[in-house]
Amino acid sequence: MTDVLTRLAEVLEERKAADPESSYVAKLYAKGLDAILKKVGEEATETVMAAKDGVPDKIVYEVADLWFHTLVLLAHQQLGPEAVLAELDRRFGLSGLEEKASRTK
Repeated sequence: MTDVLTRLAEVLEERKAADPESSYVAKLYAKGLDAILKKVGEEATETVMAAKDGVPDKIVYEVADLWFHTLVLLAHQQLGPEAVLAELDRRFGLSGLEEKASRTK
């Protein structure tokens, strides 16, 4: 599964150099961080609504959109999915309560 994330991250990096008129992602990059954040927020809201509806296919579709736009955000910030995967791996085996307590305030 991480292979899909890696391949997608590579494409998102390539889109940084693409003409905004030729690529949806290039157009998002050209609009800047605020436009990307707006899309992440929209997709998060749509994911919540899909979960409330309880239709499995709709939930999967909206989570895919959310993950996609989150990956666009990571790429825009010079990060990739490996950074998030490393953080999840770091947390693996910790209880959620322990992890939360270890955060600086």
